[in-house]
Amino acid sequence: MAGSLTHHSSPNPGYSTNNAVPVPVITQTESRDKWSKKMDFLLSVIGFAVDLGNVWRFPYICYQNGGGAFLIPYILMAIFGGVPLFYMELALGQFHRTGAISIWKHICPIFKGIGYAICIIALYVSFYYNTIIAWALFYFYSSFSSILPWTNCDNVWNTPDCTNYFGMDNITWTNASRSPAEEFYTRNVLEIHKSSGLRDVGGVRWQLMLCLFLIFTIVYFSLWKGVKTSGKVVWVTATLPYIVLFILLIRGATLPGAWRGVVFYLKPQWGKLLETSVWVDAAAQIFFSLGPGFGVLLALSSYNSFTNNCYRDAIVTSLVNCLTSFVSGFVIFTVLGYMAEMRQVEVEDVARDKGPSLLFITYPEAIANMMGSTFFAIIFFVMMITLGLDSTFGGLEAIITAVLDEYPDQFYHRRELFVLCLVVVCFLGSLSTLTNGGAYVVKLLEEFGVGSSIIAVGFLEAIAVSWFYGIHRFSNDVQAMLGKAPGLFWKVCWVAISPAFLAYIIVSSLLKAPPLALFDYKYPDWSIIVGYIVGLSSFIWVPIYMVYKLVWTPGSLKQVGGFVQSPETVSDAFSSNLTSASFARVPCFPQRLAVCLRPERTIPDIHAENLNMATVP
Repeated sequence: MAGSLTHHSSPNPGYSTNNAVPVPVITQTESRDKWSKKMDFLLSVIGFAVDLGNVWRFPYICYQNGGGAFLIPYILMAIFGGVPLFYMELALGQFHRTGAISIWKHICPIFKGIGYAICIIALYVSFYYNTIIAWALFYFYSSFSSILPWTNCDNVWNTPDCTNYFGMDNITWTNASRSPAEEFYTRNVLEIHKSSGLRDVGGVRWQLMLCLFLIFTIVYFSLWKGVKTSGKVVWVTATLPYIVLFILLIRGATLPGAWRGVVFYLKPQWGKLLETSVWVDAAAQIFFSLGPGFGVLLALSSYNSFTNNCYRDAIVTSLVNCLTSFVSGFVIFTVLGYMAEMRQVEVEDVARDKGPSLLFITYPEAIANMMGSTFFAIIFFVMMITLGLDSTFGGLEAIITAVLDEYPDQFYHRRELFVLCLVVVCFLGSLSTLTNGGAYVVKLLEEFGVGSSIIAVGFLEAIAVSWFYGIHRFSNDVQAMLGKAPGLFWKVCWVAISPAFLAYIIVSSLLKAPPLALFDYKYPDWSIIVGYIVGLSSFIWVPIYMVYKLVWTPGSLKQVGGFVQSPETVSDAFSSNLTSASFARVPCFPQRLAVCLRPERTIPDIHAENLNMATVP
């Protein structure tokens, strides 16, 4: 069988031709969906990459790790780690035109468990991420009031500790003080005071369940027909947040004390660059921000035309993502400076909140005390909902594309039914996060359900493509699409720097895992063990499938093949030092392993709009 699909002697840049024994080619399915417009694809990728984390995680991590000085490790990690991985996934998806599971039969079959792990991780994300969007929808509904309900302490859910300092004189803020916005979030939205922790999470909040039902209804009707429908929805959900960010940026810049927040955000602390944790945070932030390894980029790019310029797409969308994070910092910290001015405290004391608390306590509190508070609250939570929906579209599309491509006979013509079943599973899986103690479950899933698992999956993906599939073969694939092979920089990053970048994050996060806490609740040891089991439950499918593949690959040396006609049919890493004659004398297990590593290189399903599809010798 043929090795690399690209032969230098071939007149066709994609495939070699020969009049020897032809192998029938399954031409690219013309029935496979395609993006109606190039912008549908770009907005979908941008919408997935730019999510709620861009609004709160980057600004918080930036000021925590040296302000302006943090931009140096952040940019370096983006150039040498994040963007190369982002480009790799776009190119893989576009060339092979298939999802995260079935793509591995074209790359390195023994790593197919990566595809299953990606789907399980995407499910875990859907179990908690959509609950956060449901919280935003609850706030959105509550914002239709002349006086926002988190403005004062005169509500039934407020306690004696509630302290409203806006517009008040001689107000003392103590460690026991709670703002109206904090009590609205904890005691009215979450009702977390009715839960004692993970052992007693309480009942399901029907209001949040209704909000989540509406969210999943929107998700279903956006995804049920494929990229034809989701590509239209993202014109609203991916562009609206930028309009709102611009409005909030202008409003924040005009607030008293805004300059204090900007100085705090960007003032460089050069000594921080000597701390390892700063570089770890920079690497983790760029990885989770761009989102390689989640299978979404594979799925979205698989609907592109074969000759689409995925290199340019990778650069443009990565720049948009990073710039959005940077600008979001100004939106957040101008308001934090304003709050510090009103409280007459330092910005650092106001900026202690991180994660969802920044979006559901700190920022709403500031909005409530602005002129036109109702308008700004409505557009802020609309922005949060649309930011979240885009990422949900991408995450679920990764599962849908992966399963439909792997099991086309069962599901391809039943997409609407499969999407409905998937949405129902995600809704039922989210019920535990809708309880009084649901926020504790959200935190646990966020830390362990994704965390190190997805980074480890991304690491294995980079190794499998660069070392087993082979960097030369992958470069030839890119050349077949773009007419130009990737440069030396990209090859070095794919082979060495990007895998090292991911390994660095994994080791650092495991060695220095901080204690898990939410509000005043410290997670017990047993819950941490449960968290590790949840994380392992997705990654474990990688070694399980490896064992399965080795055990069930046809047995004896003679059956496996006796001679390997071309060393290119085995991974480049293994074949470089083996001739076909010497390889035939290798015992049964190595021979079996070689078959498991060998790509199934009849031509994968590739759309050939601008290529003359030929037979493979």
